[in-house]
Amino acid sequence: MESSWRRYICLTLLLVHIALPQVGASCHILRCNSDFVAATLDLGSSGSGGGYCSALRSYAMCTKRLSRACRGDLTYHSAVQGIEDLLIQHRCPRAGPTAQPRPLPQGTLSGDVCLYERSFFSREGRAPEYLHCGVFGDPHIRTFNDDFQTCAVKGAWPLVDNEYLYIQATSSPARGGAHATVLTKITVIFKRWRHCIDQQLYQAELDNVPAAFSDGSVWSGQRGGHRSLTVRTLNPGQHAEIRAAHIATVLVVHQNGRSLGLSVRSPRGVVEAFGAEQDLQLCMWGCPPSQRIDTLRPPPPPDSLLPTATIGADAHCAALLPKRDIYYWACVFDLITSGDLNSSMAAVSALQDARSMVADGEALHLWLVGSAGRVEPKITPPLLLLLGILGSLSGT
Repeated sequence: MESSWRRYICLTLLLVHIALPQVGASCHILRCNSDFVAATLDLGSSGSGGGYCSALRSYAMCTKRLSRACRGDLTYHSAVQGIEDLLIQHRCPRAGPTAQPRPLPQGTLSGDVCLYERSFFSREGRAPEYLHCGVFGDPHIRTFNDDFQTCAVKGAWPLVDNEYLYIQATSSPARGGAHATVLTKITVIFKRWRHCIDQQLYQAELDNVPAAFSDGSVWSGQRGGHRSLTVRTLNPGQHAEIRAAHIATVLVVHQNGRSLGLSVRSPRGVVEAFGAEQDLQLCMWGCPPSQRIDTLRPPPPPDSLLPTATIGADAHCAALLPKRDIYYWACVFDLITSGDLNSSMAAVSALQDARSMVADGEALHLWLVGSAGRVEPKITPPLLLLLGILGSLSGT
């Protein structure tokens, strides 16, 4: 039973990564699965003893943290049932020590530690895989997993929280909008990393997007003629671009009309370098389900002239964004809820950033389907193969 269950996990991991990298954008059960497999690889074929029970308890804790995001996910519920079976089979106490977490990704620990891309290439023989997150408008979030949501969040929320970087966004009610909220403050903390950088703070607020860190500097961490952190601007007071060479990460902050926007490009190894306690990250999992709004059904405009406002918003946004993708619908949403023509530029700027941050041209545009405004999934032949194999495994 144990060996077949472990083969099931490994096969699922392999096929899902091949077939559908964005599957389960809000349910990260594959991470729990891979952590369990990694924790038990060195335990031998017996699969027994305190180490195995510790790995199972860690596995159970990981799935428990995902219970809300993974509700209804078949792979998740199969994993939960499998853990219960293995705990009983191996007579593992429910309480006890857990397995030590896997070491953090080592992308900056070999070669030149302050140049992530060079170090990664010398070790792996290829460039790192980059992920993109965009937050803009009312606010809308394109997550690192290419999920898309419109959120009703107010106050300060973490967008990114990993071992290298912390980003927080503050959302406030929009001026003149009965329902609209906008980003009014963005805080970025680059955490101290070896001898590359000391901790550095960047803050942007509405009408104040500085091209400098909070201490007034425009660069930080120089080694071997290279600077780990740099800030520059193309439009003083309205735009800032921060480059972090030690983690190969680019951040762009915009002000469009009366709102801020943020775009992030970062390697997968950096994005996923976080612990169990760092489980609230809007760029990873989107906003909580209770805070999500249907992008295709915006609240009525301030003057309640919904039909007129909708027609005008459709025409205005279609002229700016001809493809009816997530950026077009975000533009329509913002225009209807705020009544401000300038709000449409948030989606335009977010798309421009995505063009420079998303390497795969086919992945640039995401499409909304259905009344819930979900991103359209991609059904591929490998995915069909995966579903067939999983069905066979379930039957046996």
